[in-house]
Amino acid sequence: MSDAVRTHALFKRYGQQIAVAGVDLVVPAGSFAGLVGPNGAGKTTTLSMITGLLRPDGGSAEVDGFHVWRDPVEVKARIGVLPEGLRLFERLSGRELLLYNGRLRGIPKADVEQRAGELLAVMDLADAADKLVVDYSTGMRKKIGLAAALLHNPSVLFLDEPFEGVDPVSANTLTEVLRRFTASGSTVIFSSHVMDLVERLCDWVSVMSAGHIVAQGPLADVRGDRPSLNQAFLELVGRSSQSGEESGLTWLGARPPEARS
Repeated sequence: MSDAVRTHALFKRYGQQIAVAGVDLVVPAGSFAGLVGPNGAGKTTTLSMITGLLRPDGGSAEVDGFHVWRDPVEVKARIGVLPEGLRLFERLSGRELLLYNGRLRGIPKADVEQRAGELLAVMDLADAADKLVVDYSTGMRKKIGLAAALLHNPSVLFLDEPFEGVDPVSANTLTEVLRRFTASGSTVIFSSHVMDLVERLCDWVSVMSAGHIVAQGPLADVRGDRPSLNQAFLELVGRSSQSGEESGLTWLGARPPEARS
């Protein structure tokens, strides 16, 4: 199986802080891959470097065999990106946003119109197609952002916390679209710190902690004989649940006798 994404010794520093410390990330083509880790692990920085949004201080990254920084046009033609905190052209309607993105990608007008109509229908946005994006809810924004990322039919789709702040109905729509996408042989890579979600969706997992990849491979291999991916994650990143007494929070919830009477 070929690799959709491969990095070698990817490195990024901000002043004295090392955000990504020599990451060797591998994602097989056609996989639904999760990049997981605690807050501050380096997930967003890693994805930003792979997608060409942030220049690394060291190392290399390839998408479909093309070097991200030596062949930027080839790479950007092959990827779709839904970053965290997505900024959209809010004074355009949902339909206008897709048409604009399609023309920027050089897709013929007739094809853009057809694809935009199909995506709006699949994302349950047909009734809001002519509504300004500024009036969209968080879930609607995530769906129109995903539609824009899929419009040019990328081979690799990068999503940074795509389900953050999304209601269950919208989350189900996003999930079904992504499953259809990977079923066609394309690749999805999404970052998250919600282990239950990753375990439900992914077949490949890479675990980051403190700027390093501490485990990666098929989900079953990373989970091992633990009862859940969450338990494996806690062990891999060196965290474990503690009782109040063990963590020093013996005062939490305690009340003096007069306060209880």
